[in-house]
Amino acid sequence: MRYCIVGAGFSGAVIGRALAEAGHKVLVIDERLHVAGNCHSQRDPQTGVMTHVYGPHIFHTADERVWAYVQRFGGMRPYRHRVQAVAGGMVYSLPVNLLTINQFFRKVMGPEEARAFVATKTRPISNPANFEEQALSMIGAELYEAFFRGYTRKQWGLDPAQLPASILKRLPLRFDYDDSYFAHPHQAIPERGYTELVAAILDTPNLELCLGARFEDLTEAFAHVVYSGPIDRYFHYDLGRLGYRTLDFETIRARGDYQGTAVVNYCDEATPYTRITEHKHFAPWEKVKIEGTILYREFSRFCGPNDIPYYPIRQTNEEAMLKKYVDRAMATPGVTFVGRLGSYRYLDMDVTIGEALTAGDAMLERIAKAADIPVFFVPPLQHG
Repeated sequence: MRYCIVGAGFSGAVIGRALAEAGHKVLVIDERLHVAGNCHSQRDPQTGVMTHVYGPHIFHTADERVWAYVQRFGGMRPYRHRVQAVAGGMVYSLPVNLLTINQFFRKVMGPEEARAFVATKTRPISNPANFEEQALSMIGAELYEAFFRGYTRKQWGLDPAQLPASILKRLPLRFDYDDSYFAHPHQAIPERGYTELVAAILDTPNLELCLGARFEDLTEAFAHVVYSGPIDRYFHYDLGRLGYRTLDFETIRARGDYQGTAVVNYCDEATPYTRITEHKHFAPWEKVKIEGTILYREFSRFCGPNDIPYYPIRQTNEEAMLKKYVDRAMATPGVTFVGRLGSYRYLDMDVTIGEALTAGDAMLERIAKAADIPVFFVPPLQHG
C-alpha cells in the first residue's frame, strides 16, 4: 500500500519526498490546482511581476539544515525585508528601532539615552497576561497606540487585551538603526518563486502528485496518512470549527514604482486595510526589467466555511475545542497530523520545513522497525 500525504505545501512536500527517496510509494494530493499552499507564487500576466498570490512570504532562518535543504531545490536570492508604517499621517520604520523612536518623539537620542527614555514610558508589569500588557510593559502607551493597537484590532478582529502576549513577543524592539524586519542569518526568496521550489521537492521517483483532489473523495486504502489539512476538517467539524482569520486582497496595477518598498503597514484603525504590498520589490533582481507593478491592499476578517484559513486565533474557546480534537486524534489509528493547519499553530516557513524534516526522519525510523507512527510529532497543546 502507498502512503498518502494530504496537502502539497511545504509540510507535505518535505515528508512525501523523504518517504519516496527511501523507496516507499507515495501519493501527495491537494484540492487546489497548484502546489506550495499559501506560499504559492506566479507571474502576473499583465505586469510580468512574480506575485505572492496569498500575501507576502519571506524565507528566514537560523536553522542550517533547513537552509541547506531549500537550496537543493532552487536558487535562493538574498532579500532583506524592511517594513514602513503609516501612523497619524506620518511614515515610520518598523520594527520599532532608534530611528522610529527619534522620529516619533521628535528627539535626537543615542541608544542608551533612548533606552532610558522608553523605560520612562513603560508600565511595570512583571508577567504580562495579554498583548496589551506586553506592549505597555515593553514600549509604553504612546508607541503602542500609534503602531500596534489599531493594526492589531484590524488584523485579529479583537481587542489586544483578548490576545496572548506571545504575539508581540515575536517582534523586536531595537535601540540602534537596524531596520531589517528579521534578524536571522539566512534571509532569501526563491529566484523562481516558491511554487517552483515546492514543485522541485515533489519531483522524485515513487511520488505521485494529484492536484484538484479532495481527501474525502479517496477510496484507496493507505499504509498511513499524513494530514496537513485542518484537524477539525478531518473529523468533519463534529466538535465545531476552530477559529481562523482569513485575508482578502484588492489588486492595484500601475506602471513604475508605486510605493517605493515591498510593504507599508497602515496602523490607524480608521484605515480599513492593514497593509499594501508591492510585489516587484520582493524580487529586486528583476525590477530593472519590469515596468509594470502590481500591489495588494490587504484586509483581514474572520474565516468562514468557504474561506482560506491563514492565522489560528487560539482564544480560550478555540484552545478548549482543540484539546477535544487532539483527544479524538490520539484515538484514531493510521493518521499523523502535521503543519500549521494540522496542529493549529502559526508557523514560520523555516519551522514548518524543520518540523517536516524531523517528522520524515522519525517516520522512516518507525517504519523500519514496524513500529506505530505517532499521531503528532509536535503536540499542538504545547503552543506558547
